[in-house]
Amino acid sequence: MSDEQVELSKLRDRIDAIDGQLLALISERAQCAQQVAEVKLKNRSYKEVIFYRPEREAQVLRKIMESNPGPLSDEEVARLFREVMSACLALERPLRVAYLGPVGTFTHEAAIKHFGQSVHALPHQAIDEVFREVEAGTAQYGVVPVETSNEGLISHTLDVFVNSPLNICGEVQIRTHYHLLASKMTPVEDISVIYSKSDTFANCRQWLDENWPGVERVSVSTYEEAAETAAKQKNAAALAGKICEELFELSRLAGNIEDRPNQIARYLIVGKDRIPPSGNDRTTILVTIKDEPGSLYRMLGPFYLHGLSLTRLDSRPASSGERRYHFFIDFSGHWDEPEVAEVIAELGKEVLDIRHLGSYPLGVL
Repeated sequence: MSDEQVELSKLRDRIDAIDGQLLALISERAQCAQQVAEVKLKNRSYKEVIFYRPEREAQVLRKIMESNPGPLSDEEVARLFREVMSACLALERPLRVAYLGPVGTFTHEAAIKHFGQSVHALPHQAIDEVFREVEAGTAQYGVVPVETSNEGLISHTLDVFVNSPLNICGEVQIRTHYHLLASKMTPVEDISVIYSKSDTFANCRQWLDENWPGVERVSVSTYEEAAETAAKQKNAAALAGKICEELFELSRLAGNIEDRPNQIARYLIVGKDRIPPSGNDRTTILVTIKDEPGSLYRMLGPFYLHGLSLTRLDSRPASSGERRYHFFIDFSGHWDEPEVAEVIAELGKEVLDIRHLGSYPLGVL
């Protein structure tokens, strides 16, 4: 054996030994997860137990990222631990998560990113359907878009919150990257047609014109349809997100081909539970005010006086038609924190109504 072969053999033996240690530790962690479930169930019924703790998961992932010695990036290490936590949670109670479908959407990707691959992800055709599934208990949580690069603010999501008893339990952000995908059996030179949604073609027009001029572009209604067609046709490719590459076992011919880079979409996790503080949280409230001079100024004053940072302010006319407006306000902090309680108390004197829609950990990944 050459010196190189001897050195590689030693390194591979070392990797095998480390893999064995990792397997033993992951198994030990999974056993601890099972014991946690047993302790929780000891004096309570299955329906009463809260198995998924968003604030605890956020704390663990933040600690992992802060302690990461490298060479893997903080985000990559956190993703690995998220999957371990997802698999361990499935031993306690497999989560059912409803999301705005169909399969292969960025909302689907957001659900997997937040909950991990071990979740049972359930696609639904409309945002209000997602809310109803969670309200009925068919799913423990739901994932809905609140702001996307293509559509901006998703007003329908906000409208559903007006009459829903659900709480916001978390948030997740997705970078909306588009990739050119094809079957692993399709030669690049044979591709004569590309399938995708019309708005995706619009977002990638410049790149397509420069790199695939003359190739036919066929608009379909969903990424699922585009990816399925590309998987079956020997002359076809699809423009879609990373999740379609994985779900339909396609090859990536080119990645991140959108004309405007760094587009980010935000999604909300909805559920029935109130989430305790995690140490780095955001709160969303629904405030109703009269349409009269000075009302907006009086509403915002307490936040300024107490130094709370607003991260979003959106308005919707109230359905009563009595010159009233709903304001959806995001701000840094948790509802249970004293300074937030002071702001809410002062705000209550100036507005018609305040509803706490949720306090939840800032997205870690």
